Amino acid sequence: MSNISNQKIVQYYPLGDAAIVLQFGDEISKDINAVILNIAAWLDEYTFEGFVEYVPAFTSITIYYEPWVVRYAEVLSMLREMLEEIEENENAGSPAMVTIPVYYGGASGPDLDDVARFHKMSTDEVIALHTQPEYLVYMIGFAPGFPYLGGMDERIATPRKESPRAKVPKGSVGIAGSQTGVYPLETPGGWQIIGQTPLELFDLRKEEPALLRAGQKIRFSSITEDEFFKLKADYGH
Repeated sequence: MSNISNQKIVQYYPLGDAAIVLQFGDEISKDINAVILNIAAWLDEYTFEGFVEYVPAFTSITIYYEPWVVRYAEVLSMLREMLEEIEENENAGSPAMVTIPVYYGGASGPDLDDVARFHKMSTDEVIALHTQPEYLVYMIGFAPGFPYLGGMDERIATPRKESPRAKVPKGSVGIAGSQTGVYPLETPGGWQIIGQTPLELFDLRKEEPALLRAGQKIRFSSITEDEFFKLKADYGH
């Protein structure tokens, strides 16, 4: 098995005086995501003196460090050696599959009918296409715990709303272009809202507040309105 540095062209550049970015091109792909997850897994196990945190994204990972403890050149050298040692493993850092129950339509999915009309299909067809794939969490961003997911069926790709909402309820499931995601908190947003989950995607009372992480695989499961409210009660909200 060949190492990461031989398979992927890596660009290194500083971000301010306390971070370094490892950039793997500009194409969103599962292969690049696997590389980034391997780096994250390595940093989880072999942190260095002065290390602060890492932030993975679609095609890059940023490593923050304390510049009064370790110099940029030292971090750069360390990361280059790391990439020579790490071998690609598609299962590295991949947590178990998570199923996210969703009540589609109604007050919880006010844009479901619009999405169906846009594609000239029934709401049931939209739901079927949305629940069929296995999705990959490429990154967490926008809001704490918000998952950017890859794998949605292009047949239901839908442009964002022309006028964003001032408030999108917590747990809302939306579509924006060829992506789908879940709002972990109530925030403004312009995604097409097709449903809502009773799951808590971000809870500060927990040791790990975010339910999902980069590399996670998820599925959506359609539930009834009664099931939705029962699960909300079970989760205490």
